[in-house]
Amino acid sequence: MTFEEYAFARTSALVRLARLLTGDEHRAEDLVQDVLAQAYARWGRIARTDRPDAYVRRMLVNAHNSWWRRRSSREIAVAVVLDEAGTMDEADGVAERDALWRLVCALPARQRTVIVLRYYEDLDDTSIAEILACSAGTVRTHASRALAALRQRQLAETLARAGES
Repeated sequence: MTFEEYAFARTSALVRLARLLTGDEHRAEDLVQDVLAQAYARWGRIARTDRPDAYVRRMLVNAHNSWWRRRSSREIAVAVVLDEAGTMDEADGVAERDALWRLVCALPARQRTVIVLRYYEDLDDTSIAEILACSAGTVRTHASRALAALRQRQLAETLARAGES
């Protein structure tokens, strides 16, 4: 498979993964563009691996982690403010997904990455372990702790809303 074929076939999936990792569509596109540029330079070696997609996903996760480590990139993405108030009626499902996504974004980076790769990218523990360069047991530990934290935060929010009533 040539790099052009790979990029054409997988760019949208890589952007989706990056968007889930970063929480910002524009930063995700920049991140994928940077990773694909790096992959292009190394494509001969990447194409010889058994799973080039896992290799590129790993590059994407590493690039995301590196971006967060830099002091100068502590930008905070904010929701777009609509000019017209009350023009959109949000469904309960959208509100629930948004609330859940806010909880996921509050997780530590490693736990958030495991949750995104497992539930949004539908990868198994072995594939996630390969991408994150850790053992499958470590992946399960991160997933377990992340799910416990999500349950606890969701319970706290539910109790807080019940107390307001």
